[in-house]
Amino acid sequence: MSEHSTSGSTLERAIGGFGFGVINLNSVIGAGIFGLPAAAAALSGAFSPWLFVLSGILVLTVVLSFAEAASMFKKSGGALTYASHAYGPFVGFQTGWLAYLSRVAAMGANTNLLVTYASWFWAPLDGQPWRSAALVVIFTSLTWLNVLGVRNSVALLYAFTALKLLPLSLLILFGLGKIDLGMLMGAEAPDIGELGEGILLVLYAYVGFEGTVVTAGEGKNPRRDLPKALISTILIIGAIYITVQLVAMSTMPNLAESDKALADVAAIMFGPVGAVILTLGAVFSIGGNLHSSLLSAPRMTFALGRDGSLPAWFARVHPRYHTPHLSIWFYGSICLLMALTGTFVWLAVISTLVRLLTYMICISALPRLHRTIEPHANQFRLPGGLLIPGIAMLLCLWLITHASLHAWLATGAFFAVGTVLYFLSAHKPIEAVETDAE
Repeated sequence: MSEHSTSGSTLERAIGGFGFGVINLNSVIGAGIFGLPAAAAALSGAFSPWLFVLSGILVLTVVLSFAEAASMFKKSGGALTYASHAYGPFVGFQTGWLAYLSRVAAMGANTNLLVTYASWFWAPLDGQPWRSAALVVIFTSLTWLNVLGVRNSVALLYAFTALKLLPLSLLILFGLGKIDLGMLMGAEAPDIGELGEGILLVLYAYVGFEGTVVTAGEGKNPRRDLPKALISTILIIGAIYITVQLVAMSTMPNLAESDKALADVAAIMFGPVGAVILTLGAVFSIGGNLHSSLLSAPRMTFALGRDGSLPAWFARVHPRYHTPHLSIWFYGSICLLMALTGTFVWLAVISTLVRLLTYMICISALPRLHRTIEPHANQFRLPGGLLIPGIAMLLCLWLITHASLHAWLATGAFFAVGTVLYFLSAHKPIEAVETDAE
């Protein structure tokens, strides 16, 4: 059998509850906490820790909505699967396609920030041609590692998780005594327009959890394990982010002027050795985020190819490694292109806007999912019915009004490209690959 064949090869169910939690931690904790403290301080000054609090509350309402949807399915696809079931193949395709765009933009943003932090060790990385060379090496290496198998990918994520959390934990532990609660409580809130802009930017630090549900098709018991992993890890992440921003603001009054904010904070707290440890933590943290994205995002195009919304080429599974290898190489290639041509802040805003749109589609799908899917023993149900999803929907609607015209134009262009691809595809689901949603 050719390695490009779809028949006879299915995704391996190898991810347990702890594995989903590790994937989610790495999907969310990446570049945001290292790249946004200074940007948040520049926008809102002493109020910036509150931006992380408000963004965390917003994200929690969305995560709870996704947890409820995730408990109904056990196949790969995530948002596109939920939207397809509720609204049909075209809406499902566009949801998956836009979610894919958000991951591509995030990968471009995060990889640029990784190289920026790495340039602390070797300054030429911050200029050409070394910056571009570093981007090529990073994407080629991580893409190949993900092709080799999901077990190897999850094992590497365990290592990334430890290496990213250790320096952040040290920063929090030794910085707690420096926190100025008076500054926090006395901070003046910005006007409503600036507040929306600030939350939209800071929200980038929290997004990525929707990529975790895409890997359901490789989970041992995803309907039970995914909701627990999503909720528990986002609560941990929120506590980390808020505390880190408080420590950074209290330690470094001119935080807004730094391009390597947490490394500079560590240098003040611990000296040069601390800066080295924190910078290494940033590199490993962002690396784990990139690796997690390369694990989850290609499953979107795999699912679209499986369902006939993209050419069947995307659904091909490697007979030896049992991974959607062509989807993985495609994703790595376009992410590299985005990283070579974009900047961190612009790509971050694009990524957040597109994610908000996909969140709104999935939240609105919940009522129909409840009506059309038979309940099961492991199903997660939110208290209050649709109250929490309704709050999440209103908050998302408010935030998208603060996106720039350029961000909307870029999103519209990608939507148009997706529409063309959709109508050029055969729309014939591939029966040989795993398609059960039960």
